[in-house]
Amino acid sequence: MINRPTPERFRLRRTMMFMNAQKPGLIKDAYIYGCDSIMLDLEDAVAENQKDAARFSLYHALKTIDYGKTEVIVRINGLDTPHWQEDIRVCVAGGADGIRIAKCESAQDVKTVEAAVTEAEKEFGVEVGRTLLMAALESPKGVLNAYEICCASERMFGVAISGGDFRKCMQTKFDPSGIDMLVARGQMLMAARAAGIQCFDTVFTDLDDNAGFEAEVRQNKAMGFDGKSLINPKQIRLVHEIFAPTEKEVLQAEAMVSAFREAAAAGIGVFTVNGKMVDVAFIPGAERTLKLAKACGMYEGDLV
Repeated sequence: MINRPTPERFRLRRTMMFMNAQKPGLIKDAYIYGCDSIMLDLEDAVAENQKDAARFSLYHALKTIDYGKTEVIVRINGLDTPHWQEDIRVCVAGGADGIRIAKCESAQDVKTVEAAVTEAEKEFGVEVGRTLLMAALESPKGVLNAYEICCASERMFGVAISGGDFRKCMQTKFDPSGIDMLVARGQMLMAARAAGIQCFDTVFTDLDDNAGFEAEVRQNKAMGFDGKSLINPKQIRLVHEIFAPTEKEVLQAEAMVSAFREAAAAGIGVFTVNGKMVDVAFIPGAERTLKLAKACGMYEGDLV
C-alpha cells in the first residue's frame, strides 16, 4: 500500500491533467507524462451508471500506484447529485492529495465539502486537515462569489474556471481572442490573489489547433495564472515551456533574493539590485521565479 506524503498547499502547479478515474489503463502510468498534477475525474467523464465502478478503480489506484512527486487531485460529483459524499469518503480513504469541488457557487458549498472531508478523515484515521480543496467556478454566480469561495476554508489552495459550462451559462462560445472569458478570468484571478491562493485556467479542447492553444497559454501567463487544466499529455510540454522564466529573469531573481537576505540580516529594508531599487514586496515574485526555474532544470541554487 502506498502512503503519500503530506500535500503541499502551495506548490508548483503549471499543469493539471484530467483523466477518467474509471480507466485503470489511463491512470496507472499518469505520472510518467511529467505534469505537476493529475485530476482523476469522477464527474463528467464517468457515466451515471458507472459511478460505483469509478470509485472502486480510484480507490485501488490511490492505494497501489506510486505517483511520485505528481500531485493527485480528484474531481468529485456536484453537490446537487447523490454521489458527492461517497466520492469524498473514497478520496480520503485512498489518500488523495486534494479534492476539486465541481460547480462551486458559494462559500457554503466549500464549507459543506470541508465538513464531509473532516468527518471522512476522522472515520479513516487520516490526519485532520490533510486533504486539500480547490473549487471549479462554472457559472456567473460562482464567478461573482469568487472571493468568498477562495476564503471559505484554510484547506483551499486554488480555484479554476470551467470554460464549457461558463460559456453555456453566458450564451456565448469560444473566441480565439479570449474575449468570451476575459471578464470572468480577470475577476477570478483578482479574487484568488486577494485571498492568497492559486488560480488555474480552463482546458483547451481542440487538440489539432496548436497555434490557438499556444496563444491561449501565452495569454494565461500574461494575465497571471498559476497554471492550466489539460486534457492530453501532448499539451504539457508547451505549457511548461511558456511558463518557464527566461535566463535573464532567473539571474535577476537570484540577485534580488540574495541581496534581500543580506539586507535583511543588516536591518536594511530597501536596497539596490543591478541599478534598480528593490524592497520586500518584490521578493515573493523573485522566489516564485526561482522555483519555476528549478522545476524547469534552469536553477540549481539553494535560495529556494
